[in-house]
Amino acid sequence: MVEERIVAADPVDNPAEYQREMVALLGGQDPVDVLGATVAALHRLTDGVPAELLDRRPEPEEWSVTEVLGHIWDAEVALSWRARLILAQDTPPLHGYDQVAFARLARPGFGELLDAFAAMRGPNLVMLRAVPAQSWQRYGVHSERGDVSLRLLVETSAGHDVAHLRQIEKTLAAVR
Repeated sequence: MVEERIVAADPVDNPAEYQREMVALLGGQDPVDVLGATVAALHRLTDGVPAELLDRRPEPEEWSVTEVLGHIWDAEVALSWRARLILAQDTPPLHGYDQVAFARLARPGFGELLDAFAAMRGPNLVMLRAVPAQSWQRYGVHSERGDVSLRLLVETSAGHDVAHLRQIEKTLAAVR
């Protein structure tokens, strides 16, 4: 399985352009609101879809809907940890991870994975909605992207959700 490109820029080779593309996907929407709408969007897209279709890859080297959700869940784990580091420490290191290697790890089925994602996203939203205005400029130092403010981290994460929800729509259309 190879990494699927959801925007033109590579997140490791061209992190600034990748971040710009992710933020542009928000179209001016509040990133916390976008993050808050993702679980409902996932339910809307997948409710009633048979597990066999959720697990079917549109092409042999492309991710299934379940695999895309697994990647979104991995990204949520990273957001959760990185946001807490930025809020609790001064300029903490933020480590990158190999998303393709993470995608190979064992996962539960789609329904259980969606429940786990929702259970993690909820508390993260509570935390983000309580961040004081001055704390949005706090930052950490990402191993691949350099200085990343909490605002940019959240905007990029919200754009990531938008991109992968679009990918799920396309994947479902291809496997039906």
